[in-house]
Amino acid sequence: MESKLLAPVQLGALSLNNRVVMAPLTRCRASNPETAPTPLMACYYAQRASAGLIISEGTIVSPQGRGYPYTPGIWSDAQVAGWRLVTDAVHQAGGLIVCQLWHCGRLSLPAFHGGELPVAPSAINPEWRMFSGEGLQPTVTPRALTREEIAGIVADFQRAARHSVAAGFDGIEIHSSNGYLFHQFFARCSNTRTDEYGGSHENRGRLLFETLDAVAQELPLDRVGIRLNPMMNGMHGMTVDEDTVPLFEALIDRVNAYRLGYVHLTEPFLPNQLDGAVGALTDVAGHFRSRCQAPLLANGGFDQTQAEAWLAEERCDAVAFGRPFIANPDLPERFRRGAPLNAADPETFYQGGEQGYVDYPALA
Repeated sequence: MESKLLAPVQLGALSLNNRVVMAPLTRCRASNPETAPTPLMACYYAQRASAGLIISEGTIVSPQGRGYPYTPGIWSDAQVAGWRLVTDAVHQAGGLIVCQLWHCGRLSLPAFHGGELPVAPSAINPEWRMFSGEGLQPTVTPRALTREEIAGIVADFQRAARHSVAAGFDGIEIHSSNGYLFHQFFARCSNTRTDEYGGSHENRGRLLFETLDAVAQELPLDRVGIRLNPMMNGMHGMTVDEDTVPLFEALIDRVNAYRLGYVHLTEPFLPNQLDGAVGALTDVAGHFRSRCQAPLLANGGFDQTQAEAWLAEERCDAVAFGRPFIANPDLPERFRRGAPLNAADPETFYQGGEQGYVDYPALA
């Protein structure tokens, strides 16, 4: 049977050679003072350019958005120049790459902000432990954003979109999932505001749509994706409740009017992830597929067989692979040949340097 996974697909303005998408993967290799991408990072991404599309690691839109050490930014000229090394290398290798734009919100530590508190929709501690470069550290109660500061964050994302274009990216993805800032606005467990950014579904989604309106001034929206993780429960301080599915239905309904390049949905795939969750979905794509008019990118611990099955059933249009791409720079070719996969080494995911980064072997 002919492989759908290796067949071309159109995601908005992006013409993919195959449906094997490289998921955004934080690797903590931007260890210079400017937290700018490096030639080593350009090598890493170029090795993986046979992906139908590469979604970059989460890229911080401003110093305020930082939540982890050694993660790259895109607010400075040095960072733009570093990302240009990456995009040139990927394009020279025949690939496509979009920049995932990120603000961590309350998932951060005062150490990353000169001792100041991280920011969030509301002053609610996620009660999580954050990777700090010196072991795991407990989160603190963040400071609630003012309206003026929220407008500044929208402007930061607009600048990041403009810089992404200047850096040569083929598009952007708004990281609006996984318990980070946009998701914090969506969820009742992290947003108790009583102004126009809290309460109703419309209000809790307001920041996302203000951001989409702003980035639309910098690039066409058919080169923009968003990432959503509706069933994140018990991780990063997030919980699923009876309002979660209706909230995400309202978001998708409104997103349809923007005619985005794609919507990137994460499935529940961790053990016991939905324990205690009220109104949870075990099949996220299945629930939202008919509702979502944009091309759908599925993410959730897929192997090749499951990905082929979902594509054959038209449950999604492409599939994002994370850890398999860490250890297999030539993942689409391995799928084509039915070749075994290298195993990833978690000990080297965030340690910096070449080991476990650019030294995984490709097929002969």
